[in-house]
Amino acid sequence: MKIDHILNNTELTMLLEGRLDTTTSPELEKYLKNVLNGIESLIFDFEKLEYISSAGLRVLLSAQKVMRNQGSMKIIHVNSTIMEVFEITGFTDILTIE
Repeated sequence: MKIDHILNNTELTMLLEGRLDTTTSPELEKYLKNVLNGIESLIFDFEKLEYISSAGLRVLLSAQKVMRNQGSMKIIHVNSTIMEVFEITGFTDILTIE
């Protein structure tokens, strides 16, 4: 997986490419722990994300809990495969998906 980001003052956009799974989710989790302090708006851009596993969902849930206390989080450009995972797991009720 490739992780890129755009930081604009207190807004952080995470651009993810590839697969967010058991192998790659620890990298994203570690990255987020180091950068979320002071962030008021977190955006995940899934335009190039192909797959998400339960390990990836756990990282999103963790980020959501942090952002609930300091701002907002949303996910954009979700493909139909990942949206199906969100729907089946009930994450569409937990996350803001645009």
